Amino acid sequence: MSSACAENALVQKRSTTQRRSRYGCRNCKLRKLKCDESRPHCKKCRAFGIACNFVFNIPDLQPITAETGMTVRGKAELQRPVASAVWTADQSTFYQLNTKCQDFLTRYYGSSLLSPGDPNMMHVNRRLLQLAFAYPYLMHASLAVALTYDRHLNTSVGSRRSLDECYHWYQSTALLNRRFRERPINAEDKDPLWGTLAALAVLAFSSPEACTPEESWPFTLSDQTDALDWVCLSKGKMALWHVVNPLRPDSVFRVMAPTFAQMNTPLPQRGANGIPRAVAALCLLHEASTATDNPYFEAAHAVAQILDLPDTRLTTGPVQLFIRSIHGVFEDRLRTRDPVALVLLYLWYRKAGRSIWWIELRARVECPSICLYLQRYHKGDAAVQAFLLDGVFAERWS
Repeated sequence: MSSACAENALVQKRSTTQRRSRYGCRNCKLRKLKCDESRPHCKKCRAFGIACNFVFNIPDLQPITAETGMTVRGKAELQRPVASAVWTADQSTFYQLNTKCQDFLTRYYGSSLLSPGDPNMMHVNRRLLQLAFAYPYLMHASLAVALTYDRHLNTSVGSRRSLDECYHWYQSTALLNRRFRERPINAEDKDPLWGTLAALAVLAFSSPEACTPEESWPFTLSDQTDALDWVCLSKGKMALWHVVNPLRPDSVFRVMAPTFAQMNTPLPQRGANGIPRAVAALCLLHEASTATDNPYFEAAHAVAQILDLPDTRLTTGPVQLFIRSIHGVFEDRLRTRDPVALVLLYLWYRKAGRSIWWIELRARVECPSICLYLQRYHKGDAAVQAFLLDGVFAERWS
């Protein structure tokens, strides 16, 4: 059977076996899982430790306490508050920080997690910590990122999000959406809003649904609406740039202007200068190539700018250039698993994942998955195979 036929057969098989339940609970829909529809508690919710919510009076992702395993009037029983609890509140909601949460926050705001060692980010963190106590959506987003970072430190392979991560992520998103609906954005809201949007973008990227390469995109031929969901959220965040304007004079993020400048560095308009010869040949780039006539032009230039940088000098600024290049025809080719587009993403994962922790979490599963997919379905393409494990260029940018 040819590779194309094998791929089509796999698509047809998975389209029938992985179809989601139409009448499943809301929790399974939020977690993008197939619900078994067993009542009153489906197996996925019972295993995850949350109250199943076929009915509307039970909140989404509501934890069930370990002590009782029961919910009361649609809400989980609250644990006894600790003596050192701290409260965070705005005009509409509050959240009680226990000692565990305080510990995570201390590590989060004290370590400059998004850009380790960046003194500008340390300044930003101190201010965001103050704001988090007045804006619960920022507090929940911060806790979710801190918990995700802890998972990064304590797991060596892919691992699913914890219940705490899901809870704080969901709460932040729900509160943020409500905030956007309720009233216009005031000047004092802009910094906490941008901080929350940045945290949610990191969460979306660093939390793939799969734990193993065989379960991960692109090897699993899932619905295209699920693939590259982190690209959509990143674009959504940048769509609010002009509303929030992180570089305005009174913004706490103004000290990050050099990083933002790197993220928006203009790419060459023509040619293949600076792109490794092997990468240029793979992408069919030459001295007359432009973004108009070659779909890989911008992505290849973006990847080339980080490939030969020492890992210690690789920061979020140049890394984000590649994310910025995912649009138009190149994005379409990624979504349809074009082999050349996948190689560019593979090279970016291998390089960026060694320096940026939230990229590494996704790269742990998607990088091997891309390799496995290309080896299985494009094994006859020597130019593609040269960049994968055991290929002639495998060690050059490892």
